[in-house]
Amino acid sequence: MHIETSRLIIRDLIMKDWIDVHVYASNPKVTEYMIWGPNNEDETKSYVNQQIEKKQTINRTDFEFAVILKETNQLIGGCGIYIKELNAEIGYCFNPDYWGNGYASEASKALLRLAFEKFKVHRVYATCRPGNIGSAKVLSKIGMKKEGHLREHLWTKGKFHDSYLFSILENEYKENSESGFEEGHDSI
Repeated sequence: MHIETSRLIIRDLIMKDWIDVHVYASNPKVTEYMIWGPNNEDETKSYVNQQIEKKQTINRTDFEFAVILKETNQLIGGCGIYIKELNAEIGYCFNPDYWGNGYASEASKALLRLAFEKFKVHRVYATCRPGNIGSAKVLSKIGMKKEGHLREHLWTKGKFHDSYLFSILENEYKENSESGFEEGHDSI
C-alpha cells in the first residue's frame, strides 16, 4: 500500500528499512511508553520481516507502514492501522529527531482517511500512556476525543500500566473533513 500526504509517503516496509527503524526502535526515550523495546538489531530485523510477510496475507487487516519524508526520502518513523470489523486502532512511532514538526499528526490523519474511506469502519481508536503528553496532543489534534483512563490494564516491562483511550466516530470524521480539518490533498 502507498499513501501520500503533502509532506509524507506512507508505504509498506521493505527489508532495508530495518536500519532506519532501528535508530528509533532501539532508543529508550522513544520506547519509554511503548509495550516493546528498546530493540536489539535482531528484534528490529524480525519486526520488519514479520511486516513484510503480512503483506502476503489475504484480506489483510494489520498494516504497519514506514513513514518517509518526501523532501529527503528519509524514513522518519512508522505508523499502523489494525482493522477489527467496524473498528480500527491506529498507532505511530517516530525518530525523535523529527518530533514536534507535525509529522505524527499528518500520518495519523492519513490513517483516519484510510480507515473511514477505504475500510468503511465506524470508529477509530488509539491509546497512549498518560505520561506521553506529545502523543495525547497528536490524538486530540486529529479530532479524536478522550474516552477515558484505563487503569493498570496493561502488563508489560515488569509492571502494570495505565492508558488513555481516544476515539473518533465516522460522523465526527466527516464533520471535521467538511470543516477543513483535512489539510492538503492526500492520495491513497
